[in-house]
Amino acid sequence: MKIIVGLGNFGDDYAYTFHNMGFLAVECLADRLGVKISKKQCDALVGETNVGGEKVIIAQPLTYMNLSGNAVKKLLDYYKATPKDLLVIYDDIDLDKASTRKRVKGSAGTHNGMRNIIATIKTEEFARLRIGVGRPPMGMPLADFVLSTIPKSERPAFAEAFEKTADDAELFIKGKLF
Repeated sequence: MKIIVGLGNFGDDYAYTFHNMGFLAVECLADRLGVKISKKQCDALVGETNVGGEKVIIAQPLTYMNLSGNAVKKLLDYYKATPKDLLVIYDDIDLDKASTRKRVKGSAGTHNGMRNIIATIKTEEFARLRIGVGRPPMGMPLADFVLSTIPKSERPAFAEAFEKTADDAELFIKGKLF
């Protein structure tokens, strides 16, 4: 059993914003695996598949970003999974744009959604993949930046980051990421 959660915000207004890196990355993975993320369950949209005999859940929380832990905890409980079965994919302002980083555990850093997940499931011991979005331009508030639309000129680089993240997620499913 593996649960892969992409963090983001729902609605057309947020569809291609920096804060939706997790949603966009799991959509890339779902497309690759032929999974439709459409079933409402555990405060999330969920898709299910099997990869090499491993049950895989791909989810996008329907909660506000800063309350993502509620959906993650419900998913872990419902599927009787543990944090070691969990991979969370999200944006990171401390990484260069379109770069990726994987970690087997760690703190939330500056990400409030991750902070809420860690507080709700009461551990930092779960895998995460971060996609860099860079820092806001001088004078632009952080919230405005992460909720701004990704410029069309930057989208090809992010598309590559989503493919790399999907590669890493597949390694996680197979137990080979770390």
